[in-house]
Amino acid sequence: MLEPDEVLRRIKQELIDDYDEELELEIEDRTSEDILAAQATEESEEARLPRAQYFRELFKLQAELVKLQDWVVATGKKVVIVFEGRDAAGKGGMIKRINQRLNPRVCRVVALPAPNDRERTQWYFQRYVPHLPAAGEIVLFDRSWYNRAGVERVMGFCSEVDVEEFFRSVPEFERMLVRSGIRLIKYWFSITDEEQHIRFLSRIHDPLKQWKLSPMDLESRRRWEAYTKAKEAMLERTHIAEAPWWQVQAVDKKAARLNCMHHLLSQFEYHEIDRPVIELPERERNPDYIRHSVPSSMIVPDVY
Repeated sequence: MLEPDEVLRRIKQELIDDYDEELELEIEDRTSEDILAAQATEESEEARLPRAQYFRELFKLQAELVKLQDWVVATGKKVVIVFEGRDAAGKGGMIKRINQRLNPRVCRVVALPAPNDRERTQWYFQRYVPHLPAAGEIVLFDRSWYNRAGVERVMGFCSEVDVEEFFRSVPEFERMLVRSGIRLIKYWFSITDEEQHIRFLSRIHDPLKQWKLSPMDLESRRRWEAYTKAKEAMLERTHIAEAPWWQVQAVDKKAARLNCMHHLLSQFEYHEIDRPVIELPERERNPDYIRHSVPSSMIVPDVY
């Protein structure tokens, strides 16, 4: 068990990491050194340097993701990326960094809720099929059909007969997707028991993230060992040549994001697509044009 001081230090670091999400957007217009120097934290200079390096590498990889996006559109590729892992493993943060700079019409996120009564009577994969990509699209699944092998199995939302049928069906389902021209990439984000404990505590103490904790999340924490067994069975029985699993070591969230992005880019032989030179046209100016004032009652007050 960690000492109380170490737990508090880790929670503080977790909160700082979450607030970095906003820094990433702000740094677009300013250098990382400017932002980090202005940030009012108690971090040492030694602690700031790796974060500045993280931002630099993140932006390089995101620039490459934009090139990948353009290549997918130009070549009409169809891409599905599945993100799985335990609660608080960092899947959502990874997805956010991938699509942060991309065109939402090209790269979209699918995070389906629990199935409704009608969906429970359908073929299991049916509700996922409408979200598959057309040509020139990238779909990021924040959890996927693998719910059956994980949360549904552990929580008793399906029978072992259902699970066995899933394991028989999913390899063929994924092979059909690949044969249809879809590139399917599957990531499992792996964290330790201790790290999940810290991240759950940080959510409890962060009012901006308490909404992320559901009764299901808390129950999953209690059933850590059952999830481990379910994960091991899932990886063993659904790791196929056409769509292998890739495990991301995610205890260090920043390193996990960079490693996953780098690996994702390495899965494609993409190249930069030439773009036409863009010239901003002159605005037309008509002598009879009059811009009418907006009533003050409609203007948002300048509070800041």
